[in-house]
Amino acid sequence: MLHEEHSGWRKDIAPYERPHMKHSVWQIINTVVPFIMLWYAAYWSLSVSYWITLPITVAAGGFLVRIFIIFHDCCHKSFFKSRMANDVVGTLTGILTCCPYYQWRYSHTVHHATSGNLDKRGVGDIWTLTVEEYVASSTVRRFFYRLYRNPLLMFCLGPVYIFLIDYRFNRKRASFKERINTYITNIGIAGIAALLCWTLGWKEYLLVQGPIFFISGMAGIWLFYVQHQFEGTYFEQDEQWDYMKAALQGSSFYKLPKLLHWITGNIGFHHIHHLSPRVPNYYLETVHNEHPMLQNVPTVTLLSSLKSLRFRVWNEHSKTFVGFRDIPKFKAAAAAAAGKTEAPGVI
Repeated sequence: MLHEEHSGWRKDIAPYERPHMKHSVWQIINTVVPFIMLWYAAYWSLSVSYWITLPITVAAGGFLVRIFIIFHDCCHKSFFKSRMANDVVGTLTGILTCCPYYQWRYSHTVHHATSGNLDKRGVGDIWTLTVEEYVASSTVRRFFYRLYRNPLLMFCLGPVYIFLIDYRFNRKRASFKERINTYITNIGIAGIAALLCWTLGWKEYLLVQGPIFFISGMAGIWLFYVQHQFEGTYFEQDEQWDYMKAALQGSSFYKLPKLLHWITGNIGFHHIHHLSPRVPNYYLETVHNEHPMLQNVPTVTLLSSLKSLRFRVWNEHSKTFVGFRDIPKFKAAAAAAAGKTEAPGVI
């Protein structure tokens, strides 16, 4: 039914899958330049009051999220028509956001190809277990899963681990080109940090860059989390998994205020992005608004998105997320069902 209703989506979206050089260059200017200005303003304000510095770093963190969206589009080859331009800008913005371009492009491509597929989890996604998997897991695995799904650890320590530690190392079986790109990214990050520490002072650097990194990293993980971990999302076994359903039912429309849509590069129109990753971020809202058939999708608001903080494991039977405290009753129900099945054979 979904395919019948949306059979013409490829033809409708195709005109928006071509990046526009003018729009892309302007986005770089109106994103990177304000970020640099805000960074310097935050540094300058240190001599006045740190209470002035902090609000400036919040704004700068927002612009760093927008820089990440440029990086993200380059990974999808949707920011420029030229492959080389995408690779160069992607690598440079990857240095600013602490993300190795080729490594992240690989994992994110896998994420798009497997999002919502219960048989192909584990690369570029949020670690999600089903109720049955959690119950069958060892005590150690449950412990680490609980730590991972703890909001405080995920959104506070998560950015530090992922962006500062995990991304500094190459994945297994990475190509030579990918390995070199990771080394270049690491050298670029270290070089910029060393230069700023030398010219401005290491304390001043940390007082400015620390909050910017933390705010942007936390926002980035939150956006990635809430765009697939929401009430009514889509998970299926490989045999039943469908790309279009995964895009339009398993990726949310995160309805944000206009300013936040702009600062996050329209990534809230995530259903459009998953339907066609080749659409540049500056066209996502237009595609959504001009095609009513693509508006009938799960919608999440700032308020309703907070519910996802309670989501822990996926219940395949009810097709919903449940919390850890709900698991005992599922175990009891499963045990009761097993008892009924065995009952006729009991003498």
